[in-house]
This record gives sequence, C-alpha cells and structure tokens, in this order.
Amino acid sequence: MGLEGISFKKTGYFSSLICDYLDEKPELNPFYNRFPSLENFKKQIQEKEQSGEVSQSHRHILASVLKKQYAQIETSDITVEHIESLKSDKTFTITTGHQLNLFTGPLYFLYKIVSTINLAKILKSTYPDYNFVPIYWMATEDHDFEEINYFNFKGKKIHWEKDSNGPVGDLSTEGLKAVFELFSLELGHTKNADNLKRLFKKSYLEHSNLTDATRYLANELFKDYGLVIIDAADKDLKQLFVPFMENELLHTTSFKTVSQTNEQINNLPNQPYGIQVNPREINLFYVNENVRERIVFDKGTYSVVNTNITWTKETILEEVHTHPERFSPNVIMRPLYQEVILPNLCYIGGGGELAYWLQLKAYFNTVNVPFPILLLRNSVLIKTQKQAGKLEKLGISNDDIFLKRDAFINKKVREISNIDIDFSAQKALLKQEFKALYELAEQTDKSFLGAVKAQEVKQIKGLEHLEKRLLKAQKKKLAEQVSRMTELQNELFPSQGLQERNTNFSEFYLEYGEELISSLIKNLQPLRSEFLVLSL
Repeated sequence: MGLEGISFKKTGYFSSLICDYLDEKPELNPFYNRFPSLENFKKQIQEKEQSGEVSQSHRHILASVLKKQYAQIETSDITVEHIESLKSDKTFTITTGHQLNLFTGPLYFLYKIVSTINLAKILKSTYPDYNFVPIYWMATEDHDFEEINYFNFKGKKIHWEKDSNGPVGDLSTEGLKAVFELFSLELGHTKNADNLKRLFKKSYLEHSNLTDATRYLANELFKDYGLVIIDAADKDLKQLFVPFMENELLHTTSFKTVSQTNEQINNLPNQPYGIQVNPREINLFYVNENVRERIVFDKGTYSVVNTNITWTKETILEEVHTHPERFSPNVIMRPLYQEVILPNLCYIGGGGELAYWLQLKAYFNTVNVPFPILLLRNSVLIKTQKQAGKLEKLGISNDDIFLKRDAFINKKVREISNIDIDFSAQKALLKQEFKALYELAEQTDKSFLGAVKAQEVKQIKGLEHLEKRLLKAQKKKLAEQVSRMTELQNELFPSQGLQERNTNFSEFYLEYGEELISSLIKNLQPLRSEFLVLSL
C-alpha cells in the first residue's frame, strides 16, 4: 500500500478557478472568507460563536430532528454521541452534500464523506476543547432524477428505469428489484459479492423511498466513523429558515447580491473563470404532491410555474409560516439554508461546487450569516497492486498516466524508442539559420523578407511532418508495448476520464471488501492540496 500525490494543476482535470483558489491568488480573496488551514479554523470557530446564528433552541431542534430520522436504523454509539453533542455550543459541524445517487454513484461520493470524517478527526485532535461532527447532507429535494438513476460497473451501466416527478427523496423504490437481480448476476458469488448484494437489498428493497434507502446505505458504510446524515426537507428545520425565505420573496436579495458578484468575477483582468450558476429573481421552489417548480413574481402576483397555484403577498407569507416545508431553496439558497440550521465551519465539495460557493460570499454578508471555509474534497486514483506493478515495469510515472491519450502514447514511444524522434533541436537550429537569412534580407532588399518567412514555415512544417511519420512508424514497430500501456491507462481512466467520476465503489469492494473504506479513512488527507494516487 502506498500514497503519492500530484498537483491538481498537473492533472489537467481542474479549472483555472480551482487551481488559483488552491494557490491563494489574491484576486480571489473577496470571494471567500478564510482559506482552509488549521490556524484559520480557530478563527472560524470564534466567528461562528460570536455570530449567535445557531442558538441553543436551534441546536435542540436540530438534534431532535436527527434523532427522529435515525429512529428506524441501527446507529453506532459514536453517531449517537455526535447527534447528542450538537446541543452543546462547543460542537461544530463539517459538512459535505451529495445527490441520492443509486448505490452511491461514482467513487467520489465516498471521497467527499471520508474527507469530511477525517477533517473532523484532525480538528478534534488540534482543538480538543471542541467537538466536530461530520455531516452528510442528502440532496433529497433535488429533482434531477436522470443524474442519479444509474451507476457504472465494469464498463456496464446499471440503470433504474422510472418516471419521476418532484423531489427525488420522495421517490418510491419500486422497480429496484429488477435492478438488484441484474446487478447480482454481474457480481458473482464471492464473499464480498454476497456482502454487496445484501447491502443493496437491505438498502433499496427494504425501504420504501429513496431518502430512507440512501440514509441506510450511507449509515452502513460509515456509521463506525460517526457520520451524521441529515435530510433537511423537514418542517421543523425549514421553520428556522422562514425569515430568510421571507426576505427572498419580498426583496430578491440573493438575485441582487449574486448578480453583482458575478459581474465582479467577469470583470477580473485576464481571468477566464466563467460563472457556474446564475441566480433567478426568486431562488425558491414550491414543493407539494410530486411537484417541485419555481416560484415567480409578476405584476403583484406570486405563482408556481407549470401549475395554477398563485398567491398575493399576504397569502404567500402566510403559506411560508404555515407550511415552510413546501418551500425548497435552489442551488443559490441551499448553501445559506445549510449554514443557518447547522453550526457549520466548513463545506467540503468538488470543483464545480466550490465554484458556485465562491459566488455567494456577498450574499451571506448581506444577510449576516458567517461564510464557511471552503475545502476541495480529496480526489483519488486507486491502483491495484497488479496495476502498480505493471506501471513500474513499463516505467510509467504518475505524471505520465494523467496525460491525455495522444500525449501519453507519444511521450512513452519517444522514451522507449531506440531512435530519437524529437526534432526540437533540429527546428531550433533551423530557426537560428533563418535568423541569419532575415538579417541578410534586411541589409539587401526587404522585399525578400516575405519569401524568407515562407521558406522558414515550409521547412519547419516539413520537419514536423517527418517527425509525425517517424513517430507513427515507430508506434507500429512498438505496437505491443503501446497496446499494453494504452490498456493500462484505459483501466485507470475509464472512457478517458477520471476514475472517481465514473467507477462505482463496488468494483473495488469486490476485491478488498470492508478494507476499502478503512483504507480510505487511513490514507485520505483532507488538508493536503494534491490529487492522491493510492496503491491498495
């Protein structure tokens, strides 16, 4: 077993925005509160304590709701302790959020949660006077079913066919028996395969909706590490958010502040970051009876798109107070909702998530809620011992395997070839010789400069063409080695993309069983700003 790192920038898979954030570029300072360092967490604790945002009554409501949500599943002692500790003003949370992907979806679901668990452990060790609870926020109110209704297993797509309306958390698990039977055939009959079958069956065939199924699944995988799973689609929790929903309906605060921030980002000099999300005038959905649709305001009337539901100003405010659970924050307001109901210090997410969080700081400032520390989750490439051995034998480094396909093959062919197919020196020499020709043309007849330039371009192109032909010929000669290298890169980068965004954990669980999770817990380092390469 071994752990190595490669810079996020070198991988070629992360945006300039995220790479610049990790490099703490000063132009991004206005868009976040504190950079994720151990020292800054102490300052974040102090700010959260002084804000008084999460009162004792808030904490008791939060703990009470969580106890109800855990009532029907077996809970570890450490998770029970964590829930109880939330009543104390010495307890803070570290949070990650994710969709309710079928059987966890891609591997990075695990990496998010492990990063969260491990950061909570590090903070407890550093600041023993406080408690730190790792939270998985289930995106139960999401409605993008097509994004979560499948997972990949050994190059095959295990798919759940179902009509979907409204929040995905409310979806019936009906139809997943057929998925289970198909998946079972693919798994085989080893001990680890039987454990996976049991986990899928107990999660999805013994729970009636996707929320309960996902809670059971995540709890089974991580309960020994004290993970607390929250479904925020709860009336008591939404009641705590009523003042902010009122503000949104009456003053469109998020639209105004986030729009200004987006303009600031777009006006940064020489920084083509782009905008991750654009706010709407009202960033709330209405949820009721399999409906989750946007709320809009026009000519004095509030309405729900694609329905006949309308309100006046007075009646919608009454609805918010009477049925707050029917109002669902969208991507712009969900982060605020999280920070209002949790005593949270840090949000851990992927690059896309952090990009839209960086658009929200001014909004948080306007509504007087402390902005959390933003931490990029651990990213991991898992290599089996067999794959690690092959890579070493072929002389393929971590930097090599992250190269795009053509660049990877060309580099390795040049390295193993018995002839030099790099014409860089020849091209440099040719340019030097043409420099003398330019000087001669300047001294005699400047009209010849164009002809000299044309001849230079022609000869450089000739060298490049010859280089490509020789490289192509050498690839054929070394076809067996090229095939082995390509096959190995395909295994590690399925569909020429990151393993963590494609592969389901079950592929590795088949080989490593319960050791998979414990190895991730042992090795992932949330404050290490590198892409991790883990050999199991």
